[in-house]
Amino acid sequence: MRVVIAEDNVLLAEGLTLVLASAGFEVAARAADSPGFLAAVAEHAPDVCIVDVRLPPAYRDEGIHAALRARKEHPGLPVLVFSQYVEETYAGELLSDGRGGVGYLLKDRVARVEEFLDSLRRVAAGGTAMDPEVVRQLLTRRHDPVDALTPREREVLALMAEGHGNAAIARRLVVTERAVHKHVGNIFVKLDLHPDDTGHRRVQAVLAYLRR
Repeated sequence: MRVVIAEDNVLLAEGLTLVLASAGFEVAARAADSPGFLAAVAEHAPDVCIVDVRLPPAYRDEGIHAALRARKEHPGLPVLVFSQYVEETYAGELLSDGRGGVGYLLKDRVARVEEFLDSLRRVAAGGTAMDPEVVRQLLTRRHDPVDALTPREREVLALMAEGHGNAAIARRLVVTERAVHKHVGNIFVKLDLHPDDTGHRRVQAVLAYLRR
């Protein structure tokens, strides 16, 4: 799996490269700024990208702007944003095209290497991987169709947004997997996602929930 990294911190970029290489990923290119990242994406056609939100020259939101542009120029390009901050507006915009293949992890909250690699694989496969704090901040300012969900359904969908499967959700909520399956079905109905919808309904549910 080919990866392009946009990270100006040399030590962090080198660390990511070593971790990815040891896990069987191929780091096709590393870039320290937005123009370099966009050029690398165009040249290498990666399977997934890792992008820091804040890149030179201003260290504000150059990275996520570059990620948005890359997904516009290369529709469906999987992007995992790796940041110290939650940029709510741009995180919501990243989710808004409904294509999936997006993740947003906070650097200080990644507890284990394997968790990070699992998140990266989910994003590359077209799924989502959202830090719980990102989910919390995005949901505090969204109302529709969240209001139609029960508190338990919100819990289930928030854990879906983090990338957990039904079995993992059941363990976390201390309920049966059958109960989680029922909640997921109710969520699909309330978000008006039908079996004949194009795309993966689980991903579509997460995106619909987070972007409204």
